[in-house]
Amino acid sequence: MMDLRELYQDIILDHGQRPRNKHAMEAPSHFANGHNPLCGDKITIYLKMEGDRIVDVSFEGRGCAISTASASLMTEILKGKTEAEAQQLFHAFQAKVTGGEAPAPDEALEEDFERLDPLSGVKAYPVRVKCATLPWRALEAALKSGAIGATVKTE
Repeated sequence: MMDLRELYQDIILDHGQRPRNKHAMEAPSHFANGHNPLCGDKITIYLKMEGDRIVDVSFEGRGCAISTASASLMTEILKGKTEAEAQQLFHAFQAKVTGGEAPAPDEALEEDFERLDPLSGVKAYPVRVKCATLPWRALEAALKSGAIGATVKTE
């Protein structure tokens, strides 16, 4: 029987090698660039918002398997979510990978939040936490900056 760690590793490798929603978006309503100068990961998050709802999300860039898998999983779960739901997921995810405390997301978001479990192992490797949270920090910057765009660096 497959160990849970092996399953998680397989999910990360799958998303790292065959990322979902990895493409530039034409005419995004929001976008932001993320850069981790310590490891060289670079990512751009694109959003199409209708009101406060994320109707489409994609990313492009280059990075390690952790940052790519994190971006891929993030884009899968955020489609159709409100900005408030995206913020809840971000804060809960950040707490999960840093070992911090944050309120669990609303019950309606629990299944989406559980899909991020494969990335929770990075908390044992503090340098990798920045890789896992880079797409989420870029998402947060995109939501704040709108079509003007922003750049966020993790250091």
